Amino acid sequence: MLRRAWKPALVVSVPALGYLYYTSREQSFELPVRLRGPDGKATMSTRTIPLLSMAAVDARIREKATANTVTRPGIVWHHTTASVNANDPIEDATANQVIRRDEGDGDLLFFAVMDGHGGFHTSQLLSRVLINAVVLELSSLNKPPASSAWFDSIKGAISGVSNASIGNNKSGDNVDIHISPDAQSPLSIPRKPDATPLLVARAIQTAFTSLDTELIAAPLRVLASALDAKDTTSKNVEIPDLSKHPLALPAMLPAMSGSCALLAMFDTAHRDLYVACVGDSRAVAGIWEPEEGEEGKGSWRVEVLTEDQTGRNPAEVKRIQSEHPASEASDVIRNGRILGGLEPSRAFGDARYKWSRALQQTLARAFLVGNELALRSPSTSQTPPYVIARPVVTHRVLNLPTNDGDMPSKSKPALRFVVLATDGLWDELSSEDVVRLVGGHLAGLSGTVKKTQLATLVPTTTGTDAVEGNVARRQRTPAEAEGAWAFVDENPSAHLIRNAFGGANTGVLRRLLSIPEPLARRHRDDVSVTVVWWEEGKGPEVASVSVGKEEVKAKL
Repeated sequence: MLRRAWKPALVVSVPALGYLYYTSREQSFELPVRLRGPDGKATMSTRTIPLLSMAAVDARIREKATANTVTRPGIVWHHTTASVNANDPIEDATANQVIRRDEGDGDLLFFAVMDGHGGFHTSQLLSRVLINAVVLELSSLNKPPASSAWFDSIKGAISGVSNASIGNNKSGDNVDIHISPDAQSPLSIPRKPDATPLLVARAIQTAFTSLDTELIAAPLRVLASALDAKDTTSKNVEIPDLSKHPLALPAMLPAMSGSCALLAMFDTAHRDLYVACVGDSRAVAGIWEPEEGEEGKGSWRVEVLTEDQTGRNPAEVKRIQSEHPASEASDVIRNGRILGGLEPSRAFGDARYKWSRALQQTLARAFLVGNELALRSPSTSQTPPYVIARPVVTHRVLNLPTNDGDMPSKSKPALRFVVLATDGLWDELSSEDVVRLVGGHLAGLSGTVKKTQLATLVPTTTGTDAVEGNVARRQRTPAEAEGAWAFVDENPSAHLIRNAFGGANTGVLRRLLSIPEPLARRHRDDVSVTVVWWEEGKGPEVASVSVGKEEVKAKL
């Protein structure tokens, strides 16, 4: 089982150090805040913040934590999720779904985290439809493509609308797709012609880009319907006031706000993992590398499965500059941000970076003015789209039991867990920190462990380095850098969040989680974490245990 097989021998002899609860009598603290006066100028002041008790902090970390187990012949899957907000309401969202295919064809397990910005509308929508969109696209791999006539009719309904003004996500056949060389191994699982990693990765890309196209086009669809009864042959089409239309804000708000999206799909029949990333959320895998001849001994290789897609990623800067005239080279990325404003370079929604200025003015007049809302177009926008929703898809081969129950070799390196998290976690923890913390948690560590000690107890090696796309939100004090981790949460996702915000340093932890919204946003971000891991199982298949999600059976 997992805990027996992966527990480093040294851990067994380490006594629990106990969790150091913060016992200061301090009941509040002073927080510097920035205020704007009537003249618009910013001034600094202080605000007294009541300090949460340690019990209240524990409750907040665990409030949205869920744990799920799915048992299959020869394998037990576990996944946990936890979230802590800095915005009210939280702009992050998560989703998961297990799809059982025909007997012997294995399962598809989906996990996704969404990091919204400019509101929660896009991320919440994606949490409901993104996985289904991917499933639908995969199910149609061997079918002819569906007609897009409805989209063409929308574009023709308004003068001046073009592919560029809506947002063109098209790509070449293999752009932003990374297939593991192991997929070509003679030992790889036989595949149907429509199940090769390249075709599956392309289908995932198509699902993402098609969904974003529909999301961005939704307001045009509503406007086109309203114009059907009018004479649109005239050059001067009168734009109707649709602010009170029942679909006005439901169509506009998800297009106006934006969201990063990170999705992992486990295909157990073919032992494949696909990770699709749009934005600056990150997926990291822990790969167990056993020590030859020493059962239970080894190290964790840190494998970063995504790159932070922001204006600070040199590859993204080069891509964006290549997609726009040379005259815009100095404007498309300013201060690490798209047109000086948006940090992620790929995202769903964010229509102000995808629509032309003329189209934005038209839609604002139709839907927003009557609701006393505005749509501010970037001042340097000339040749949109500047932001796309085409994901980078990475493929890895998994070391899983076969459909006949044959166990994989324990003497070879094997990917054992995956962490998906929004950038609120990566602002605080490195990829190495996360792999050590999860590896230690799965090995059964408890209590307080010094940071320097954990590196010895749970040794790691570097596989794929992270491409850091963000600037740290806050500076660590020397005490934090040299402090200790806390192993007190049963839920690995809650465990990571606790250690991101202070760990065993309960003074820092209490202060950070006591800061209320919206002040908290200047000190920490929304954070959502999903951890997926698996272990060898025995006996017949039993029903899956799931919290908040129903298992789905489908034929794909």
